[in-house]
Amino acid sequence: MGKRMEAAKKAYDKAKVYTLAEGAQIVKDNAKAKFDETVELHVSLGIDTRKADQLVRAAVVLPNGTGKTKRIAVIAKGEHAQEAQKAGADRVGAEDIVEEVLKGKIDFDVLIATPDTMRDLAKAAKILGPRGLMPTPKTGTVTFDVANTIKDLKAGRVDFKADAYGIVHTIIGKASFDAAKLAENAKAVMDAILRAKPSTSKGIYVKSVSLSSTMGPGVFITTK
Repeated sequence: MGKRMEAAKKAYDKAKVYTLAEGAQIVKDNAKAKFDETVELHVSLGIDTRKADQLVRAAVVLPNGTGKTKRIAVIAKGEHAQEAQKAGADRVGAEDIVEEVLKGKIDFDVLIATPDTMRDLAKAAKILGPRGLMPTPKTGTVTFDVANTIKDLKAGRVDFKADAYGIVHTIIGKASFDAAKLAENAKAVMDAILRAKPSTSKGIYVKSVSLSSTMGPGVFITTK
């Protein structure tokens, strides 16, 4: 363990569960890398990921943004393609984007598709899916309302889903953010996770919550 990490772990009680505000401040204070570290929220859920009806996946617009500019590509045709261009999409196309993906060229962070283009996009699902880039109605990336979707993404919308272990990992901002803004973003994600609770999930839904920065230690927090 490096000296910086050792010092960070001495700065707080690893066994203690802090409030959201306290945790955000601790993570911010201990993000001492030479670059602006990303701050992430990690939520362990009591769901059975083997059951399709217990998968947790949703999206939320962070009130203070993510601190990161997303490259947005849109697969659309006609007037919807024109709307995407006017709304500020970084890339707009159709079959040309699909063909580039099949060749391994992916120059975007988020992909939006209109419903009428999904059949063409299906052939690239095996490439986009594992990278979390396949458009889906659950996160609002399959839509005819491309203009508002682009607006939300530019404003700081994040898509999240539980992994195979039932844990949600998502960005909530940068270490340069005020601790209060990090806490506000984290609260927005937690509210979205609670709203996304599967009706078939029994027992404890939220098992643990922690915050961490790119190079810093994790801090356990309460959901309030």
